[in-house]
Amino acid sequence: MKMAVAVLLVLLIVALSSAIIAELPSAEAALDVRGHRRLKSMTVLSPPFFLRPGAVANKYYHDIAFPRGHVALKSFNGEVVDDRGAPVPLHEAYLHHWVVHPYYAATNATAAGRPATLPARNSGVCEGDTHGQYYGLGSETRRTATWVPDPYGVEAGDPAAPPEGYEERWMLNVHAIDTRGAADRMGCTECRCDLYNVTVDEHGRRIADDYAGGLLCCYDQTRCRVEEGFVDGEARKLFFRYTVMWLDWSDAVVPVKIYIFDATHRPLPVGCKVEYEVEECSPERRAKNDCVHVQVAKQVVPRGGDLVFGVAHQHAAGIGSSLHGQDGRLLCESIPTYGDGEEAGNEAGYIVGMSTCYHPAPGAVTVRDGETLTVVSNYSSERRHTGVMGLFYILVAEHQRPAPDTKPSLL
Repeated sequence: MKMAVAVLLVLLIVALSSAIIAELPSAEAALDVRGHRRLKSMTVLSPPFFLRPGAVANKYYHDIAFPRGHVALKSFNGEVVDDRGAPVPLHEAYLHHWVVHPYYAATNATAAGRPATLPARNSGVCEGDTHGQYYGLGSETRRTATWVPDPYGVEAGDPAAPPEGYEERWMLNVHAIDTRGAADRMGCTECRCDLYNVTVDEHGRRIADDYAGGLLCCYDQTRCRVEEGFVDGEARKLFFRYTVMWLDWSDAVVPVKIYIFDATHRPLPVGCKVEYEVEECSPERRAKNDCVHVQVAKQVVPRGGDLVFGVAHQHAAGIGSSLHGQDGRLLCESIPTYGDGEEAGNEAGYIVGMSTCYHPAPGAVTVRDGETLTVVSNYSSERRHTGVMGLFYILVAEHQRPAPDTKPSLL
């Protein structure tokens, strides 16, 4: 009897160990040189938000639970779940986007003349506070990899980074739309202004007559048109559940810079517009089976290095995006996966994943300091689409540079 119990206990331990390792991107990444596990993980629920059919929640949560200390971020991902912890499918609660980024908070907010918070952002390349996030996805969340390959990591918690008197904290923005009973489900997810019956934005400013749809029309607590039987539908309690994986910072980690390119970018004063409209194709192009809208922009990457990771962000009707070097060479191509079922992670008609580019070998794919890169975003134009996006997110490991007083070797 004791022998049987012992055998069962051993088998249980082996099974649990296997399950833990299977959840990690690689066993190599999870172990240090002595075989000790060093990859850390935390899974957190956001504060609850409530959605009834057609309603919008666009919430900002400050000082969220996040790894403390000097760390190397390896992945961040999340999804909308209900109050039982079950994943909510996109055809019930559409995850328009979520973004996460750091900011600096004053350690003594009462100090005279000191702002309570200061912004922090990635390395660019959009002006101002546009696309300053470290992580961000949308409907493609569940099947898009965010793992940073070894030996690289996104640096966070550097004690030397905040200005004096401030500390680093993290903010989460979640934008979700309840489309149960929607009169036009895609129109609701594309934030068509006529379906939301709004004429002013969330700040009370009049929306231009030629603005057909986008973020200005689906802000927090707006509501998209629903069928008669859903008008008085009850609100349900939802959460954004996110998982962060990280390592303690060490000399073995190679830091990467985050750059986000936007296909809507135009030279200042326009800058990155975030979203754009896809017009329905003409009868002539339809006859040629050529209903593809192409959006192109050029932006300069300030510091070059090895491009170790890349992924695009598109909305439904997207058919792929690519990033090219100044000489036209292909740096990365990211293609959407569409679902074909009903369950969460495989919802028919929605983008449920974006392919990624991994180039962990040093020198495999490089960009130069000040190189002009071109982002190309392709959408189907079989029908009109409003509020679509064409972003491209890359991680670059800068090449080592000699110290200013280093003399060239004569050997």
